[in-house]
Amino acid sequence: MIKKRHLPNFLTLSRIIAVPLLVGAFYMRGDLHYWLAAGLFAYASATDFLDGYLARAWDAKSNVGRFLDPIADKLLVAAALVLLVEQHRAHIIPTLLILSREILVSGLREFLMELRVPMPVSTLAKYKTALQMLAIFLLLLGRGAPHWLPANEVGAYLLWVAALLTVVTGYAYLRTGLKHM
Repeated sequence: MIKKRHLPNFLTLSRIIAVPLLVGAFYMRGDLHYWLAAGLFAYASATDFLDGYLARAWDAKSNVGRFLDPIADKLLVAAALVLLVEQHRAHIIPTLLILSREILVSGLREFLMELRVPMPVSTLAKYKTALQMLAIFLLLLGRGAPHWLPANEVGAYLLWVAALLTVVTGYAYLRTGLKHM
């Protein structure tokens, strides 16, 4: 039985474990793989919200969680986007914008942490993440989506919107960081 205070870290670890499972599901044959890959991604995306929420609500924040959470997020998003680009199901430009911003912000956070300068997540960045996760989910679902849902088209559009928000929020974080350099 997992103790209440360890559940947030367990959820974060499960997100990391979901990455190779997502890769395996992505390359399966048959129509079920669309739903399996999208479902694994949806589960992992939900844990991204839930682990932080529970850690704050239960006062179960930990150094392990602070370390692993951003790694788990970036592994999940990077793996899914690379898979989608490799299969020509996502465009390379928004993918590069999103991945570049994630690397930039991670480095910036690490630098500012050494200076003991907090860099809280902005509300716009939270919207960006939600849009990005929805876009990737829809692109993973792809042809497996119900006939009434143009998952590829909607997912591609949302990925571009998320990329635009990625540039805006990345610039805002960079401006903040430059004040301390």
